[in-house]
Amino acid sequence: MNIIIENQIAETFPEISFGCLLVHVDVKPSDDELVTAMNELCEMLTPDLSPESIRNHSVVSATKNAYRKLGKDPNRYRPAAESLLRRLALGKGLYQVNNMVDILNMVSVKTGFSIGGYDADKISGNISFGVGKTDEPYEGIGRGALNIENLPVFRDEIGAFGTSTSDSVRTMVTESTKRFLMIIPAYNGEREALEKAIDYAEDLLAEFGKVKEITIGCQGLK
Repeated sequence: MNIIIENQIAETFPEISFGCLLVHVDVKPSDDELVTAMNELCEMLTPDLSPESIRNHSVVSATKNAYRKLGKDPNRYRPAAESLLRRLALGKGLYQVNNMVDILNMVSVKTGFSIGGYDADKISGNISFGVGKTDEPYEGIGRGALNIENLPVFRDEIGAFGTSTSDSVRTMVTESTKRFLMIIPAYNGEREALEKAIDYAEDLLAEFGKVKEITIGCQGLK
């Protein structure tokens, strides 16, 4: 899968890279094994989490700095990984949504990447990555209308469908989803961290998603 990187993004983040995983899936509520794995991961991570440690996490910091460079306040529009890690720090654990979203969130808190998860069949045409425009329409999952001006956004032929703050209702993953697309943006081109995130996602999808065939793509890795 090739993501068209728009000029403003390419000029602002010359090292940017992406990891993509596309899988045929059976989306359903997480079973007991996956819920146990989620809880164990939270128990492992939580003792070391604080506002300062989360803020200083290299990948989280890179995403927040990317927002600043584009003119967006990352403390008002927090990257998804930071929001999840702050939730863990409060002892609230991870949300339980469905097996694919839960796996994605596990990868996010383990690695610090704010990962997009989409129903691939709801994406129309080519994917581009650019910057949100003034009054550009966007309905975030659980957030309603989201001001995406100056946020980094994924678009298709219909319009914006993904940000590192919130995925959109239009392409959200539900139990009717048959093809699940995971996109991991690395704003500073963090090769080693991105490769580890892809490997971890692949392992979780195979073990808990019962996925046998995973199409993996990387773009921009040096």
